[in-house]
Amino acid sequence: MTVALVTGVAGQDGSYLAERLAGEGAEVHGLVRAGERPVGLPGAVRLHVGDLRDAETLAELVRRTGPDEVYNLGGVSSVAYSWRHPVETGAVSGLGAVALYEAAWRLQEDSGSAVRVLQASSAEIFGAPDRAPQDEGTTVRPTSPYGAAKAYAHQMAAVYRARGLGVSTCVLYNHESPRRPETFVTRKITTAAARIARHGSGTLALGNLDARRDWGWAPDYVDAMVRAARHPVADDFVVASGTTRSVADFVAAAFAAAGVDDWERHVTVDPRFVRPSDPAEQVGDARRARTVLGWGGTLAFEEIVGRMVRHDLARLTA
Repeated sequence: MTVALVTGVAGQDGSYLAERLAGEGAEVHGLVRAGERPVGLPGAVRLHVGDLRDAETLAELVRRTGPDEVYNLGGVSSVAYSWRHPVETGAVSGLGAVALYEAAWRLQEDSGSAVRVLQASSAEIFGAPDRAPQDEGTTVRPTSPYGAAKAYAHQMAAVYRARGLGVSTCVLYNHESPRRPETFVTRKITTAAARIARHGSGTLALGNLDARRDWGWAPDYVDAMVRAARHPVADDFVVASGTTRSVADFVAAAFAAAGVDDWERHVTVDPRFVRPSDPAEQVGDARRARTVLGWGGTLAFEEIVGRMVRHDLARLTA
């Protein structure tokens, strides 16, 4: 039986991953923060309270659970939050990942059995990319504390690969689902569209409507992570749809899915929601993931947004 350890198991990707692994019959262990009460996880998932900043506790958890696969999905998940808390972001998303690599490497050395590690990297590591679309060879030059922390973890993955640990990274571009927390702009948009559709009035305040992102479906990106973790040769893989849409496009699709045609009348631009440094257009080239891993997306942009809106509409009538 495969034993898997998932950090960030209570998040969007972590929950989909836990379902996937438990459905395969794996013994799944999940790391949660103190006071965190995840809902909807399979009952078989064994939860452990811990903190990515506590290297000693992480090492003990890895030693005690003895995982064959380690998925590091935990960490600070908001770029905006990282600007307000840059030190915490570096400790959690940067040093925390390396502490996990070290624990996995030591387990592998002590047990003599291979440990596979998957680091959930981010397109934010490219920050101001030197080319578009971005691929695995694109220069890493982040423009936010979030991106810098992820860049450190990403580059240290290569260091540990050279040391003999099978650690792969998936450079994940934006990926959404109804499980995305409402603190993220995409869920903010879909919940507002549903609410306005139900009540016939209301407003939605956003930042830069012209910012463009490469959006995909979260369960597809979780599938890429599993494929990467289990591939015989550990490597870096860009995971993206290969097309971009603006925030305004996302808003228009959400309001259309909710049955509201005049979205401009309900949306305002608030300078408070504009990032101190918004990265240039991010669009990923996932050819390596498609060719090497046999990976591919399953849902079009409009269907992703539509599923999120329908979920939020259903919540209002439940």
